[in-house]
Amino acid sequence: MAALNFNAENVEPQQSFDALPPGRYEAIISGSEMKDTKAGTGQYLQLTFDVVGGQHEGRKLWSRLNLVNPNATAVQIAERELSAICHCVGIITPADSEELHDRPLIVDVIQEMNPMSGQQTNRIKGYSQAKGAPAASAPAPKAKPAAPAGFATGRVAPAAPWAARK
Repeated sequence: MAALNFNAENVEPQQSFDALPPGRYEAIISGSEMKDTKAGTGQYLQLTFDVVGGQHEGRKLWSRLNLVNPNATAVQIAERELSAICHCVGIITPADSEELHDRPLIVDVIQEMNPMSGQQTNRIKGYSQAKGAPAASAPAPKAKPAAPAGFATGRVAPAAPWAARK
């Protein structure tokens, strides 16, 4: 037996951990961490999302982005998902995943059957910009290099001797 000095009136009861109903939820990224894959052959960025507002406020969702993986397709999918997130939160070139934290975005959530547990689980299927969120600003276009002397006149430069001939 364990002696308890606890009053349940002072603590909010735990919410159900049933999967969220499919739908669109406003959320923020509240945590991010690079982790090794189970096979040890790569790494994924695990993002933790907190639902903000509405009936399901405070519920958490997770997404894993395989950014370092021997499977090039897995990396490409992860990079596209990260790009979508960056555009939605208005940070196009993050140097650190923490730059994506605490910025609102909309997550499209679906339910899937977890083959291990046999229970419904959530998966984030897509992302969109939250109303009132700052628009992503594209990096400034790179300046075109100046033309070498003599090209301003419109003359065509002679072909380089190593250039492939057709």
